[in-house]
Amino acid sequence: MSRRLTAREERWPIAGAFTIARGSKTEARVLLVEIEAGGAVGRGESVPYHRYGETPEGSLAEIEAVRAAVEAGCDRGGLQTLLPPGAARNAIDCALWDLEAKQTGVPAWRRAGLAGWEPVVTAYTLSLAAPEAMAAAARAASARPLLKLKIGGGDDIDRIAAVRATAPAARLIVDANEGLSFDELRRMGPDLARLGVVLVEQPLRAGEDEALAGYDSPVPLCADESLHTRAELAACAGRYACVNIKLDKTGGLTEALALASEARAMGLQIMAGCMVATSLAMAPALLIAQGAAFVDLDGPLLLARDREPGLTFEGSAIQPPSSALWG
Repeated sequence: MSRRLTAREERWPIAGAFTIARGSKTEARVLLVEIEAGGAVGRGESVPYHRYGETPEGSLAEIEAVRAAVEAGCDRGGLQTLLPPGAARNAIDCALWDLEAKQTGVPAWRRAGLAGWEPVVTAYTLSLAAPEAMAAAARAASARPLLKLKIGGGDDIDRIAAVRATAPAARLIVDANEGLSFDELRRMGPDLARLGVVLVEQPLRAGEDEALAGYDSPVPLCADESLHTRAELAACAGRYACVNIKLDKTGGLTEALALASEARAMGLQIMAGCMVATSLAMAPALLIAQGAAFVDLDGPLLLARDREPGLTFEGSAIQPPSSALWG
């Protein structure tokens, strides 16, 4: 059966701005891939990330380079050898998963070997800002059970304390986005524990986190930028208690599921993470979120508007997607 692949960039405005230790942005630039065959259309969405040397233009060129193979019938297994991990492969891989579900009538969760597809509770992200601004944002989100704080600006304990004061019941994840030194992390450790932080994401720069081996952190540490695929898993296992699995890093759901399985076998906890994007990018990541210790799939909540149809958010609870969206 012949296929037709289309790919394009879309821009989705963010509600306000999204700020981390590396900078700020006001829109999400995503790639949309559609693969049509026999009247069925599979869709996938991804986010090229500058931190990993990606641009929308470059990722679209990668997709164009494998167009003939995909249209000729390349399956998800073959795709893993055609493209490296990253946004281009993710968009195609997720579109193939969606196409298979629509062609066969077998939902993606079943094809992934799961027992079902249950709602999950996501973290809600507070952008890096002055302590008083983060406190105000936390107050507005204080009913949410899990908040994720972006840090890396020098007065981080003040930021966390301000959030804790205005959201006393929330569990707190702190995400440094590679913004700390090892000495800073060690100095902050006791205060992080005192303030009830349950997880610290990527404190040190990827490739420079050897110091974490053997470090007895007062708060569990989670690898993000240090972990893309199974290739980095062994190194991360000696440094982190948890790994953040994002489809844009793994290059799609196919590798992400294999990575999650191996990580669990090594005793690591799983965080299902995302870039800022629409519900179409979150839907396949919900399969990784099943049984995960932490879920951070709030991308659509940070946008000024979402794709239609989108996911249903009931507070911080995300319902499984409709087949009209994905899977």
